[in-house]
Amino acid sequence: MTIAMPQTAAGGASNSRGVGGANATLSAAAQLWFVTALLGQWAFLHYIAAFYDAATLRGDFAAWSKNTVLLKGYVAGDTAGNLAFAAHVLLAAIVTFGGALQLVPYVRTRFVCVHRWNGRLFILTAIAGAISGLYMIWWRGSRANLTAGLATSIDAVLIIVFALSAWRAARARAIHSHRRYALRTFIVANGVWFQRIGIFGWTVFNQAPVGMTRQFDGWFDLSWAFGCYLLPLAILELYLRVQDTAQARGRYVMAGCLLFLTAIMGFGIVSAYTGVWLPFLQKLS
Repeated sequence: MTIAMPQTAAGGASNSRGVGGANATLSAAAQLWFVTALLGQWAFLHYIAAFYDAATLRGDFAAWSKNTVLLKGYVAGDTAGNLAFAAHVLLAAIVTFGGALQLVPYVRTRFVCVHRWNGRLFILTAIAGAISGLYMIWWRGSRANLTAGLATSIDAVLIIVFALSAWRAARARAIHSHRRYALRTFIVANGVWFQRIGIFGWTVFNQAPVGMTRQFDGWFDLSWAFGCYLLPLAILELYLRVQDTAQARGRYVMAGCLLFLTAIMGFGIVSAYTGVWLPFLQKLS
C-alpha cells in the first residue's frame, strides 16, 4: 500500500500543515501494514517453497500427502490433476514474492526495468494461478463444499480482472490507475494467505474452532471463505478513498484503523507460523 499520496487542495497554511501531518501518519501506518504483511508472506513463501516446491521440482508429488489437512493434493493416477496442483503451488511462490516486490517504492523508482519485467511476470503468474485454481476446484473437485468453491472462484475471477486492468493501465501510461489496480491484484491474489492467517488467528484467539466444522461449513468457515479477500479489498478501497477525499481527521482515523488491523494481522501471522507452517517444515527435517 506504499503508493504516493495524492495532492490535496490546501486551505491555508495551518490546514496544509495539518493535512501534511495526517498524510505522514497515514503513510507510516500503511508502511507498517506492508512490512508486517511482507514478513508474513515471506514466511508463507518459505513454507510453500520448502514443503511443496522442493518436492514438486523433484517430481516427488506423493510427498504432498505429508500435509494431512490438504483437501486434494497428490492423487495416484491423476496425472493432469497432479500437474495442475504442481503448477499452482509453483506459481503461488512466484506470486507471493513478485507481488510484494512490486510494492517496494525503492524498486519502483530505482530499478524501473526490474519493476516492469517483474510486473509482467506477476500478472502472468497471477492469471495462470487463478486459472489452475479454477481447474482444480471445478474439474478436480478440490473444494470443501459448493459455497467454498464459489467463494474461491470469485476470488480467481477478480484476480484475472484486476491483473488485466493493471496491465492495460500500464500500457496506456495511466500510472495512477495502474498502481491502484496493481494494489487490488495484490490483495485478491493473496486471498489464500489472508484465509490461512485468519483461520489460525481466529482459532488461537478463541482457543477453539468457533464456527468451524470438519466439513468447512460452519458460519465462520463460510463467511471467511468470502471475507478473506473481500474484507481486505474493502479496506483497500476505503484507504484509497480517504487518500482522495478525506481531510486530516479522516486520515488520522484511517491510520488508526490500519494500525489496529496490522496488530490483528500480525497475530494471525504468528498463529499460522507457529501452529501450522513451522510444524510442517519440521516434518521435513
